[in-house]
Parts: sequence; C-alpha cells; structure tokens
Amino acid sequence: MKTRIWGLAALLFATATLPLAVPALAQNIDAVKARQAAMKTIGKSAKTAGGYLKGETEFDAAKAAELFVTMKENAVTFSKNVPEDSKTGNDTEASPAIWEKPEAFKAKLVKFEGDLDAAIAAKPATLEAFKASFGAVGQNCKSCHEEFRVDK
Repeated sequence: MKTRIWGLAALLFATATLPLAVPALAQNIDAVKARQAAMKTIGKSAKTAGGYLKGETEFDAAKAAELFVTMKENAVTFSKNVPEDSKTGNDTEASPAIWEKPEAFKAKLVKFEGDLDAAIAAKPATLEAFKASFGAVGQNCKSCHEEFRVDK
C-alpha cells in the first residue's frame, strides 16, 4: 500500500513539475535557433562577397561596407548564443569542440570580430581593397568551421 502511495506521489510530482522543464528546453532551442539564424545571415553575406570576388556581381562599395557590418552584428549574436545547455537540438551543426575547448573557440570569435572591425574601419572603396579586407574575414570562417562545426 505504501509503495502505491509513493508511486502515485512520484507520478503527481513528475506531472506537476513537467511544465517547469519545458522552458529550459525551449531556452536551449532558442539559443540554437539564434546561432543558426546568425550563421545563415553571415553565410548570405559571404555569398555576396564571393560574388564580388569572382566577378559575378558588380562591386558596390556601400553594399560591401554594409556586408561587413551585418557580419559583425551577427557574429556578436552568434557568440552570445553558445551556452553550455545548447549543445544539441534543432539539427545544430555546432561541434562538441566548442564546449570542450572554450578558450580556443572564444579566441576564434575574438579574431573574427576583430578582423570584421578592421574591415569596417578600412571602408574598402575598391574591389582590390575589399579583397584584402575580406581575405582575413573569410579565412576566419574557414578555420572556425574546420574545427568547430560538424558537417551534416
């Protein structure tokens, strides 16, 4: 009889506290979604840059300057959305290395944001100047993806 009462009490407790667990899960997914949205925007900017670099799109200095600002804003958003409790969910491509080597990951983010700041400050007015500025930025993307992204 006591076993049944304790079993019923445990079931009631689990049922009553289930809604408390849902916000934590939603918070994890929110961080993953924010990261994914930031990376998607950065990717679109990189694609536009690639169009300039390949000569597929006519270079536009004003849009190129905007591109760097957009990338920087989203890099900041990305860096704020890698809490310990967002390792999985929503088909994330975040590598476990982000949390296994947090100092190395933070250093990559700092370098990326610093190179974006330099590109913004340079205000490249020509395609050649843009190539020089984007070179460092693009290299950051590549090196970070190699170490801290899981290809799916």
